[in-house]
Amino acid sequence: MVGDVEVDGERLRRLRRERALSQQGLKRIAGVAQSTISELESGKRSAKLRTVRILAEALGVEPKELMKQTRARSSQASRRGTAAEG
Repeated sequence: MVGDVEVDGERLRRLRRERALSQQGLKRIAGVAQSTISELESGKRSAKLRTVRILAEALGVEPKELMKQTRARSSQASRRGTAAEG
């Protein structure tokens, strides 16, 4: 969908577990449905930016930490780093 972002489900799960939260616990803190959290963690769906912001706030991280990094962005960053070094 337009305006949706890909969530790094593994990172979302790791951050949630590091905070000793179940999906239900994160649901209570963030107000996001447990089924949505489950689907995001398993990569079955993307999320609205608003949902990413809410989850990030509940986990105490920046929203970008929950978003998948695209290869294009990674390649651009690598090129910039190489250009800066050379």
